[in-house]
Amino acid sequence: MRFIFTSYSSSPEFSDPALWLKRVEGYTGILETLARGNKVTGIERINYEGTLEQNGVQYYFIRLKNRTVRFPRELHRLIKQLDPDVVFINGLIFPLQLIQLRQKLGPGIKIILIHRSEKPFTGIKRYLQRVADRHVSAYLFTSPEFGEEWVQKGNIRDIKKIHAVMHGSSVFQPGDKGGARTRLSVSGSPVFLWVGRLNANKDPLTVITAFKDHTIRVPGARFYMIYHTEELLEEIKKAIAGAANIILIGKVDHSKLQDWYNASDFIISGSHYEGGGIAICEAMSCGCIPVVTDIISFRQMTGGGKCGLLYQPGNVKELSATLLKTTQMDREKERANTLQQFREELSFEAIGRKINQVITSLDKQKNG
Repeated sequence: MRFIFTSYSSSPEFSDPALWLKRVEGYTGILETLARGNKVTGIERINYEGTLEQNGVQYYFIRLKNRTVRFPRELHRLIKQLDPDVVFINGLIFPLQLIQLRQKLGPGIKIILIHRSEKPFTGIKRYLQRVADRHVSAYLFTSPEFGEEWVQKGNIRDIKKIHAVMHGSSVFQPGDKGGARTRLSVSGSPVFLWVGRLNANKDPLTVITAFKDHTIRVPGARFYMIYHTEELLEEIKKAIAGAANIILIGKVDHSKLQDWYNASDFIISGSHYEGGGIAICEAMSCGCIPVVTDIISFRQMTGGGKCGLLYQPGNVKELSATLLKTTQMDREKERANTLQQFREELSFEAIGRKINQVITSLDKQKNG
């Protein structure tokens, strides 16, 4: 089959196509997996015009001045010219453009939208999403539970259109823990890792409070924090004053994260909401055991607790009890469970398999 993947948003700050594809490799790996049995095209919008073939995928690059274009005629002409069987659109927040795309393509081509953490529109935009929904064949959400809100509010009419498929995965591989710790000068047992923003939604202060309590019982534990935004940094510095077990690392180049994941025993999150949770996915790809909040995306990613541990967001007492459970588990067995869960549900191969299953189910509906 002929698949096209694209988006109506752009990244004009990028002008090198190879660097851009490297930047979004957690997404392009899906296209490359699907290209093993299909003809796959990616249409990208950066500050560059041209084409590039990479790992079986043909990429077209379109330079557009504005980050969002309401009437993307050039993009739609190219999609029509490429004669796809299925068009995948990243994001659910472009109903006006989607209506135009359907008018351009006609009724026979499947259009599938990929959820990227967006919330349902209200007001006139909600009406546009309801109109656009008539032209959508299927939606891919990290978990069907995310789609329930869209159905309840009427932005999506039929919950049967919603399928559980991650929007990205990890290029990282499990490796030698000792070597990674040596390269990073990481010490402690066990080692916990934070990778994420320092904002209220991520809730690092709840995690820090519980971890400080945990180190009274497990003084050898260490908690390393990697972050690229600093909204709560000053409060965090005050909270960890005198706590040698908590180490602030700051920004780390994405390519270096594989060593950090492999050096750590547990990945920990305090998030109240996540549309996908790519950092947790990347950690799991290296066998880093998740200790994460019991929210929709993390329940789906961990198989409802098939691997790792879940706790209620913002609940210091419950997180303290959950951290205590980590001292009682067989870490090697849990690491193996984590890697198995990643391979079966979160890897590029798993995502590609699920997308092909969605296409097959749509064909059966059409023929049935």
